[in-house]
Amino acid sequence: MTTKHLTYVFLVSSAFSPLMLLAQSGGKDLREANKLYKEKKFDQSLQAYNKALQAAPNNSTINYNIGNANFRNNKFENAVNDYDNTVSNTNDNTLKQNAYYNKGVSFSKQKKLPESIEAYKDALKLNGNDKEARENLQKALMEQKQQQQQQQQNKQDNKKDNKKDQDKKQDQKQDQQPKEQQSKLNKQQVEQLLQALQQKEKEVQKKMQQKDASPTQPDKDW
Repeated sequence: MTTKHLTYVFLVSSAFSPLMLLAQSGGKDLREANKLYKEKKFDQSLQAYNKALQAAPNNSTINYNIGNANFRNNKFENAVNDYDNTVSNTNDNTLKQNAYYNKGVSFSKQKKLPESIEAYKDALKLNGNDKEARENLQKALMEQKQQQQQQQQNKQDNKKDNKKDQDKKQDQKQDQQPKEQQSKLNKQQVEQLLQALQQKEKEVQKKMQQKDASPTQPDKDW
């Protein structure tokens, strides 16, 4: 995606006469700003544009070029505000359309797809034949669709992972239960066995005691 009309061209025609007069109200600073911009000295041109704007605060053309200078300096959020000011201060549909387009690109640079889509739509409302705006809109819509599909896929994957975790926990719980039960049974069996052995031992001892206590027969008297 590329910005278009990064410096506004002042056309010599009756339709652009008021805009030219407003631009001229910036005077020397505006001419210097345009010169610096063409030389790609964007920081210096931005300073000159802002100085020119002080003399003509409602000059939409200066606002537009400030937006372009901010865009070139990667200050995309500032550029969006400048393009909004451009739209608010002009009745020139061509300038508005260019401002909307560049606003769309600025939003795209910030990964703000919904906002960029709306800006491209606004640009196309003013000029339905703008090929670049149409192509960028299609790209943004496609990227948005891919993001939505990816988000949906992530949700489904998370759902599956959560279910797997729950199933795993349930399986572990079920595996543990028989072991615990088996462990209890073995313990009971051991206790019963010990009790039986102890009882048997008592019975044996009792019999032996009874045998020892019984009287012996006397020797036979001849």
